[in-house]
Amino acid sequence: MRASHADRERAVDVLKAGFAEGRLQQAEYEQRMGRAYQAQTHAELQMLVADLPQGPVPQAQFQPRPVVPPTFMPMPVQMPMQMPMPRHTNSSATGALVCGILSVPTWGLTSIPAVILGHKARAEIRRTGEHGDGQAIAGMVIGYLGIGGWALIFLLMLLVGIAGH
Repeated sequence: MRASHADRERAVDVLKAGFAEGRLQQAEYEQRMGRAYQAQTHAELQMLVADLPQGPVPQAQFQPRPVVPPTFMPMPVQMPMQMPMPRHTNSSATGALVCGILSVPTWGLTSIPAVILGHKARAEIRRTGEHGDGQAIAGMVIGYLGIGGWALIFLLMLLVGIAGH
């Protein structure tokens, strides 16, 4: 489910409390704060605060030992800093690169789609944080070279036509 601005602020409050209580180091606190403000879903926010108390913590002196052997206990939740969320390559960036490469055998026919997809991909990558910025740039560069090549050919044809009259 998508997170609202209020949800992000609640997660930031939990992070601030964790930092104030000494549960987070400065660098980890700053990194989690940045990720909280960029989070798009509740799951991303939950990963950032899963290992922090989200309210008053009872101060029990003695905790009872579990009757279940440790082998059968659930795995501890790892901190988000150790397991970053996998980032995927933007499909528009891949499309831009493919169109750019295909502009050579198609005599520049796919140059314009390469440029359009490249710009679209770069905007999506800035918004979502996906991989593929290099692919988008390469597709755009090849596309612009194809467009420039055709513009040069047309300009030369125009000049030859004018000179022939």
